[in-house]
Amino acid sequence: MKIKILFQGDSITDAAREREFDQHLGVGYPNLVAARLGFEEPEKYEFINRGIGGNRSIDVLARIRSDIINIQPDVMSILMGINDVWHELASGNGVSCKDYEIYYDMLISRIKEALPSTRIMILEPFVLKGPATEEKWDEFRRGTEENAAAAARVAKKHGLPFVKLMDKFDAAAKLAETTYWLKDGVHPTPMGHELIAKEWMKVFKNILRGTEL
Repeated sequence: MKIKILFQGDSITDAAREREFDQHLGVGYPNLVAARLGFEEPEKYEFINRGIGGNRSIDVLARIRSDIINIQPDVMSILMGINDVWHELASGNGVSCKDYEIYYDMLISRIKEALPSTRIMILEPFVLKGPATEEKWDEFRRGTEENAAAAARVAKKHGLPFVKLMDKFDAAAKLAETTYWLKDGVHPTPMGHELIAKEWMKVFKNILRGTEL
């Protein structure tokens, strides 16, 4: 039986995926991860992307049954948090850091209860200064850092691997313009997706070494 890997999150994960075909993973890091793992070990894995652009933490929680539990993944990764900040700054319809942590904790608790054998990876939200973020940069950065810390706390509470990304993008921004990595300060370019994929793979390989799937 194939190892089923689920990618969950917002537009960064969505990355223009085709909704009608699970095998179409979009043009982002899920596609890069699938290409590597699928090439290294043909037919070993099944890859599913259920990221949805614009989703906040509460939106992902709302679709936990249809897009997580019913899929019954062996491994899943979650990347969410930037829209909780962005929606608040843009329209007052965001999610506070306090509620973000509550929803994240609830999401993980319910997944673990329903799918106790599923391995979960939490990816750190990130942001750089760019066309979409520079006007309210201080608020963007502060809010994203707060959510990153909250996501780390949830990962620690549940004993889950945490994929650090903020400092990786900060370091990358010293090598090239921020828009080289995140085209608007939020959404990755191909190079930004490659950065995420590399960090994702490091943690996934550790999961494979530590636990037989």
